[in-house]
Amino acid sequence: MIRSIGLFIVLLFSFTLSAQHMTPELLWQLGRVGGVGITEDGKNVVYSVRTYDAEENTSISQLYVVPLKGGNAEKIKSYDGLVKDQSISSDGKFKLVHKSVKLENIFGKDHYPHLDKSEVHIYDNLMYRHWDAWSDGSYNHVFITSVAGSDETDIMSGQPHHCPTKPFGGSDDYTWSPDGKQVVYVTKTKVGRDYTTSTNTDLYAYDVESKQSTNLTKGMPGYDNHPAFSSSGTLAWLSMARDGYEADKNDIVVLHDGMKLNLTAHWDGTVAGFYWGEKGKNIYFTAPVDGTRQLFVVNNPGRTKIAPVVKQITEGPFDVTGIVGQSKKCLVVSRTDMNHATELYTVNLSNGKMEQLTHVNDALYNSIGLSKIEKRFVTTTDDKQMLTWVIYPPDFDPNKKYPTLLYCQGGPQGALSQFYSFRWNFQIMAAHGYIVVAPNRRGMPGFGVEWNEQISKDYGGQNMKDYLSAIDALAQEPFVDENRLGAVGASYGGYSVFYLAGIHDGRFKSFISHDGMFNLKSMYGTTEEMFFVNWDLGGPYWDDDNEAAQRAYRDFNPVNTVSKWDTPIMIVQGGRDYRVPIGQGLEAFQAAQLQGIKSRLVYLPNENHWVLSAQNGLVWQKEFFRWLKETL
Repeated sequence: MIRSIGLFIVLLFSFTLSAQHMTPELLWQLGRVGGVGITEDGKNVVYSVRTYDAEENTSISQLYVVPLKGGNAEKIKSYDGLVKDQSISSDGKFKLVHKSVKLENIFGKDHYPHLDKSEVHIYDNLMYRHWDAWSDGSYNHVFITSVAGSDETDIMSGQPHHCPTKPFGGSDDYTWSPDGKQVVYVTKTKVGRDYTTSTNTDLYAYDVESKQSTNLTKGMPGYDNHPAFSSSGTLAWLSMARDGYEADKNDIVVLHDGMKLNLTAHWDGTVAGFYWGEKGKNIYFTAPVDGTRQLFVVNNPGRTKIAPVVKQITEGPFDVTGIVGQSKKCLVVSRTDMNHATELYTVNLSNGKMEQLTHVNDALYNSIGLSKIEKRFVTTTDDKQMLTWVIYPPDFDPNKKYPTLLYCQGGPQGALSQFYSFRWNFQIMAAHGYIVVAPNRRGMPGFGVEWNEQISKDYGGQNMKDYLSAIDALAQEPFVDENRLGAVGASYGGYSVFYLAGIHDGRFKSFISHDGMFNLKSMYGTTEEMFFVNWDLGGPYWDDDNEAAQRAYRDFNPVNTVSKWDTPIMIVQGGRDYRVPIGQGLEAFQAAQLQGIKSRLVYLPNENHWVLSAQNGLVWQKEFFRWLKETL
């Protein structure tokens, strides 16, 4: 059963029947906006725009400044002197930088210098490769350098640890204290096998005078990262409680005179990112909620007995994806929705009203037909209400029947919100004449911690029923062609497609799986971050006494039902994907081919778990729709 709450996104178009729709080429013409910061005088906002040249397969980034009150943007060559450089100490004498430091012998030529043309790698422990790169014996380290000269100090003292952390850490993994006497940085001090099975990162405070580091989060076993000081010197960071659980509830913790206070412990949600308010009394943060990502605020009570209170500031059919900065009672944020790529907006902190500040892609969007997005609730098999996004073609006619795609989200605990992807782009799918059904199945954040956590160790359980509940409900609509249903997804979504291919009972006529887990045993044996499979699958396949793990490999392993496959399937695999390694895609393709099932392998040898190259991205899009045209 579906209970619709209506089209709460109402899009008015001034286009004719001949208006163009989104295409792969147009998608790659969009400017990708990134906020840099508010100028020190509080009057302007600096931002970057990255554009891609598909023909040359390159990209360039350009800086702009725009008045905070709105107006025309101007190109600038640099933001030096405009936006405070967070890497510079308060006295202006020192700067923080990070660079790679070679600490271990890995290559054959490291051990045998006379064999300098050898290509051998030699490893004695795990974490020999990570995300999309093999270990070369180098580590990211933070250095304090003299602005005036060439003096530098490795604050990590040659330790075999990373800061920024691998694989996605950046300059927000380290920061100066406001007085310039300390540097707080994030690292994981475990090595080898222990490194791969743990998520325990810690915050260390490096004393500039004594050159000694102190662990600020000792005894806190989960992820601790994103350290940031208030203007008055209070440290805050993001913290997860449990070791080994990368999708644990993310909280904001502050440190007052040695006392730690969790500001969001009693709030039933998970924090995406935060920003200190100007006077240090409040912290603003973003978080998923009800299929969107919104702006929230929590007060910082310090050492008083006043309990922190979380309040939601913005509300609407969009995602607040990041916080750029604050000027008095105005916050600048980045925002997307399923019809629009990132632009910057101002937020009135007293009432949550938002005003668009940048207009990088307005002209393109005004020239095309946009989709209408509907928010529906589907009743699940356990009688819960599941929010489901339905995206319609721009020229949708309810009197026609449309092929329909079930979108399976990855993560498995990634938010299915009003995001705008340059690959899994709902706008372009709808523009090609497909209705897209995107259910917020079990495992999604934004619906409480219990809903978010349910999927762990239950990969093929309730969430698969949720998928089928969503597509079965939409198939009852007269405008959905129930004989032309497809299922698509990447990562855990790719796993979902592989799993659904063995249990769908003829519902679907076409599948597309990108970098999905196909054989959970070989996945366990070749993936790099072992904490992920240990937590989500329950542990190793050889642990016969572990019922949770044995259930996963027995009941939730797509390879076990591959003999029931009977539907065309396209399999996409990145050659440098070490999270879901190449064998997963090759095994699945080989199984389909040997059973005589129409199948296609799209192999991207130099892409990782994502597709980053412009031309590869264009080929990906074209193959996506070529396959659907052939099979659906």
